Amino acid sequence: MIITRTPLRVSFFGGGTDYPAWFREHGGAVLATTIDKYLYLHCRYLPPFFDFRSRIVWSQIERVQDPSEIAHPAIRGILQWLKIGEGVEIHHHGDLPARTGLGSSSSFSVGLLHALHALRGELVSKRKLAEEAIYVEQQVLQENVGVQDQIQSAFGGLNRIDIRTDGSFEVSPLVVRAGRLAALQKHLLLLYTGLSRHASEIAAEQVSTMGSKTAELKAMRAMVDEGERILVGNGDLRDFGRLLHESWTLKRALSTKIAPAFVNEIYDTALQAGADGGKLLGAGGGGFMLIFVEPERRGAVIQALAKLLPVPFQFERGGTQIVLYEPTTQNGH
Repeated sequence: MIITRTPLRVSFFGGGTDYPAWFREHGGAVLATTIDKYLYLHCRYLPPFFDFRSRIVWSQIERVQDPSEIAHPAIRGILQWLKIGEGVEIHHHGDLPARTGLGSSSSFSVGLLHALHALRGELVSKRKLAEEAIYVEQQVLQENVGVQDQIQSAFGGLNRIDIRTDGSFEVSPLVVRAGRLAALQKHLLLLYTGLSRHASEIAAEQVSTMGSKTAELKAMRAMVDEGERILVGNGDLRDFGRLLHESWTLKRALSTKIAPAFVNEIYDTALQAGADGGKLLGAGGGGFMLIFVEPERRGAVIQALAKLLPVPFQFERGGTQIVLYEPTTQNGH
């Protein structure tokens, strides 16, 4: 039995510049962190005692003879891509709902690749896990996805990610003083809007209009530099919140699907209650909203948005990890 634990992520700045349609011409950069909310995958070879070869447990329970019969697209695609012919059992569960802007789809890909490599006795680097997850999602599954989520969930931590035009990338952990990092944590509020959505569908429109949004995306890319300067510096931390507001204003202009009316209402209510800024996480449309608010005004924002569920979280640094490793062969020995 192998169990992997892979973190979800919160992206601050640069989202959109990590899509191939953008970075292959301009390069890209992202500022993001992983959080202590995880996705777990349990994998083992399935003994040949059943009238099915593999069992897949997610929101459905699937019993199949061949990987091609699996309904879950990522599991089917990854098993076929890795050419795993043995019968397997895979269980998935997570701390938070899927399709809510926290990079859960890519955390799933990274965690499953990590588990299946371990099942075969292969030790794989975080970089290779990120690269394989990017390849599988973009080429095998044909999803409209960027690259930051796979990199963040594999590496973990508060990072600046620079993406070159050839698709290679550099992960630079931000060196932020412990006290300032703790202060940043206290200024952030994560709220669940209660709506999940398919990011790939929203991203498709965003990708199709990138050519006409060059100025906006260049400005969003520059905010990665500014956000980094604020965090590693000694200035007013509220500048980070104001920058989030500026970034969200730009992002909303990229696609009509990013910020539905109810999202704008939530955001405006948060500002009126004292927040400095924030954003809807992920591709948009719904999911989790990140609010930057001074600690003494936090209660007022939560009260003003009482219909939404606040989710306490902490930053994490570990990235994807194997939390249980009890190898057996496919014959059960």
